[in-house]
Amino acid sequence: MSDDPSDSIDNGETARGVTEADVPETGPDAVPRERDELYDRLLRKTAEFDNFRKRVDRDRKDMIEWAAADVLGEVINIADDFDRALAAPAPPEALPYKAGLELIQKQLADMLKKRGVITIDALGADFDPHHHQAVAYEEVPGAREGEVVGVMAKGYKLGDRLLRPAMVKVAKAS
Repeated sequence: MSDDPSDSIDNGETARGVTEADVPETGPDAVPRERDELYDRLLRKTAEFDNFRKRVDRDRKDMIEWAAADVLGEVINIADDFDRALAAPAPPEALPYKAGLELIQKQLADMLKKRGVITIDALGADFDPHHHQAVAYEEVPGAREGEVVGVMAKGYKLGDRLLRPAMVKVAKAS
């Protein structure tokens, strides 16, 4: 025997790092057991791959939705500018231009609706910090505490994702 420690067998390990469990069994039960183990591994790997594919699909959809929300968030700012422009008084000679602005505003609103953007109805609703941003509190006779009594800017949602909260005036107790 040599004095080299790599040649010795220790705890069932051979000189090359192979354990007794790594040595294939021989006998009549070995082949069906190995087949069952391989089939089990195949099923596990198939399940892992399906889970991976589903996770990648979900992440891809989230990324697309996030990108769409980012772009639509900018478009709703433009739609708000059209709302403000149309709310301003116009002299009679500007009425044809105002009609053109109304047409563009309608097209923008239709495009947002087609893409799934929903306007948050805030007026008269109870203040909800998940959908509203309070910019003012005011005592309003006949209004209950926490009721939205004015909307400074509309809020928008894309599905369940909030694009922008409605900026609102909220009634407070007198």
